[in-house]
Amino acid sequence: MKKVFVYGTLRAGEINDINQAAARHDIAEPVLLGSATLRGHLFDFGAYPGFVPDAAGQPVRGDVYEIDPALVAVLDEIEEVYPGVEGLFVAREVSVEVEGEALLCRFYPVTRQAVKGLPEIRCGDWVEHRRAREGTHSQAHSR
Repeated sequence: MKKVFVYGTLRAGEINDINQAAARHDIAEPVLLGSATLRGHLFDFGAYPGFVPDAAGQPVRGDVYEIDPALVAVLDEIEEVYPGVEGLFVAREVSVEVEGEALLCRFYPVTRQAVKGLPEIRCGDWVEHRRAREGTHSQAHSR
């Protein structure tokens, strides 16, 4: 089994909910291991966030799941990560702590150049940020 840290639209209840992605492809349901934070900067792309890792950054909240290895290809497709193609998102490995245990997880940050001029999500939590702005903006259904 693989582990993944999700911080944006792959979180439960969001438009690319990891559980629904697995169900659509008849892949075993991901197991939520807990919440975690990674240091960095979270940016608002409109319909989705982008995360830039930075040890000096703020805590960015996400969830850690144990997933069937078959789900990795589905997540790569959602995030438009393809071998040999430079896109907005990149697939990386990172160690996160869940309930005192260090876990090696796949995650999908964006390149530092991609966030130039975008507003930073200072609370470090995409779901909280999206819900706070829902009253004034309708949610776009992409990504």
